[in-house]
Amino acid sequence: MHADNRSGEERGAYARTGVAPARRLLLWVGALLLLAVVAGPLEELRPLWLLASLALLALVLLDLARGLGRGDWPEVAGPDVLRLTKDRPGHAPLTFSGLDGRGGRLRVALAVPASVEIEQADRDVILPAAAARARDTWVLTPRRRGRFTGLVACLGRDTPWGFWELRRRQPLAMELRVMPNLFAERRALAALFLDRGPWGMRARRQVGRGRDFEKLRDYLPGDGFDEIDWKATAKRGKPVTKVFQVERTQEVYVVIDASRLSARTLLREGREVTALERSITAAMMLLLAAQRQGDRFGLVVFDDRVRQFLPAGGGTGHYAACRDAVHALQPGEASPDAAEVVRSLRQRLRRRALVFILTDLSDPVLAEDFARHLPLLARQHLVHVNQLCPPEVAPLFTGEEARSTGEVYHRLAGHLRWTEATRLATRLKPEGVAVRLLRDEAFAAELLTQYLRVKQRQAL
Repeated sequence: MHADNRSGEERGAYARTGVAPARRLLLWVGALLLLAVVAGPLEELRPLWLLASLALLALVLLDLARGLGRGDWPEVAGPDVLRLTKDRPGHAPLTFSGLDGRGGRLRVALAVPASVEIEQADRDVILPAAAARARDTWVLTPRRRGRFTGLVACLGRDTPWGFWELRRRQPLAMELRVMPNLFAERRALAALFLDRGPWGMRARRQVGRGRDFEKLRDYLPGDGFDEIDWKATAKRGKPVTKVFQVERTQEVYVVIDASRLSARTLLREGREVTALERSITAAMMLLLAAQRQGDRFGLVVFDDRVRQFLPAGGGTGHYAACRDAVHALQPGEASPDAAEVVRSLRQRLRRRALVFILTDLSDPVLAEDFARHLPLLARQHLVHVNQLCPPEVAPLFTGEEARSTGEVYHRLAGHLRWTEATRLATRLKPEGVAVRLLRDEAFAAELLTQYLRVKQRQAL
C-alpha cells in the first residue's frame, strides 16, 4: 500500500469514532414520549414513566459504553493501483482484515470522486465469524479519464444491544487510473485487427520487392542486372542474385499535441469531448495496430516543449507503458514551440521513423511556425501531420443549402479555414510532409489507413 502522508491531526480525525442513534433507540424514545403523554394527567402513572425513562437511559448508556469499548474495527484495503476504462463499469475489490474471528453486519459506504459513478453507494457487508478476513466487490463507472485518489471507506456498525450506530471513516490508499475507452473504435475497425493476412482485413498486394537483404541464390532467367551481386559472382565464378525481403520491423512514433489548442471541444455522441481526448484515442489505436504488425512504436507528448518521450519498443508491455503515460494527460496552457519540438525530435530519433503528429494548425502564426521547421524533420523521417477537422470547416458549396444570412457567413468562414489548411498542405507536400484534415468520425480509421499504406508501399 502507499505510504500514509497525512499529518497526525488528519489521521486522528479519520480514526475518531462517530455515534448516531439507531432506529431501535428512536422507537423506544417515541414509546416513552407516548407514555409521557398518557401519564401526564394521571398522578399514579408518573412514577412508572420516570422508572422506565431511567431504565432506558441506563441501558442506552451501558450499550454505548460496551460499543465504544470494543474498538476492534476491521481494516479496509484495496489494490494499490486499480485500472479502469472510461465509461465502462469496472470492479473494485475491497478486503476487510483484522476481524479476529468476530463477524456480524457492517454498514459500508464508499466515497469516490465526483467523476466516478458507483452502482451502490452503501450496502450491508456480512463479515464471517470464523474468518480472519472478508472480501467485497464494488462496481465503479468512471466518466473522465485521468488519475484519482482520495477514496474513503465509511464504516458503520451497531452496538451490542442495537441502540446506537458507531461510524468511522478510513481513507483507502488506492489509486484509480482511468484509461481511454477504445472499445467503440475497435468495434468500428475490427476488420483491421483480424488475422487474415499481414495487413488485417484482407491480404494486400505488396508494392516492390522489399529493401532488407535476405540471402544470395543462383541466377535464374528473368533476374534483372540490378539484382546481381557482382562481388559474389566474381568470387564464385557464376552469376549470383541478391534476394530481398519486405522490411517487417519499422519504427512508428505518435506525437500528440497537448497545448492550449488541444482543449477545444467538439460534440461526439451527444457529449462534448476535447480534441486531446480524440487524439489520445486515435493514437492508442494506431499503436495497437503497430503492435499487431510487429513494428516498434513510441510516443511523444509536447506543448511548448517535449513533455514525455517513450522510445520505440515492442510488445504488450511497451503498449501498456504508452497507455499509462497518457491516461492522465490533460490540455496545458502553453502554445506549441515548433522549433523546440522539432529540435528535440531530431536529437532523439536516431533511426528513420514514421512520425504521426496529431496537432491543430488552425492558428495562422502557429501554422507558419510549423511550416518553417517541419521540413527539417522530414529530411530524415517520414512525417504525417493530421488535424481534427471541425464540422464547419469545409468547401463552400458542400452540404445542405444555407437557410439564413448568418449561416452563409458561418460557412464562408469555414471555407476560408479550409482554404488555409489546403494551402498549407500544398506548401509542405514538396518538402516531404503530408498534412491532412480528418473528420472526427473517421479520425482513427484514417490514421490506420495511412499507416498501412506506408507499410504496403514500403515508403519508409
